[in-house]
Amino acid sequence: MSVDPTTLPYRPCVGVTLFNRDGLVFVARRIDTEMEAWQMPQGGIDEGEDPAVTALRELEEEIGTNKAEIIAESSGWLTYDLPPELVGKVWKGRYRGQTQKWFAMRFLGEDNDINLETAHPEFCAWRWERLERLPNLIVPFKRKLYQDIVSEFAHLAKPQP
Repeated sequence: MSVDPTTLPYRPCVGVTLFNRDGLVFVARRIDTEMEAWQMPQGGIDEGEDPAVTALRELEEEIGTNKAEIIAESSGWLTYDLPPELVGKVWKGRYRGQTQKWFAMRFLGEDNDINLETAHPEFCAWRWERLERLPNLIVPFKRKLYQDIVSEFAHLAKPQP
């Protein structure tokens, strides 16, 4: 029996666009897909949790550090739908996709502060990348979302003094 996605809610989440001093963005390759899919850190908001707090928590859970400061946030919530073959299979079948509040952060640490060997690893590799390249690195069903993030945070993609 297939699930009608229109009857399911969106999962509330945050996403982090982490800029280094050179104006490049952190991306990491997921360990749970055969496709070479690179993405930025993101994760679910716990009941009653402030999205900014969630963003810093997710950063530490996914990349082993929260040495960052929030420098901007998306003007609204960005949403994507799962492709039909994933609806009912991920997130215990409870959601049709995600609605996300995105935060731009400046990384305050050093590269060796980043550690993907976390309690629950999600990534197998990482690198710094140009912001405008991100939509070409993400899974296709998130491409429009990443294009919106690029538009929203493009003014921040520059080296810091």
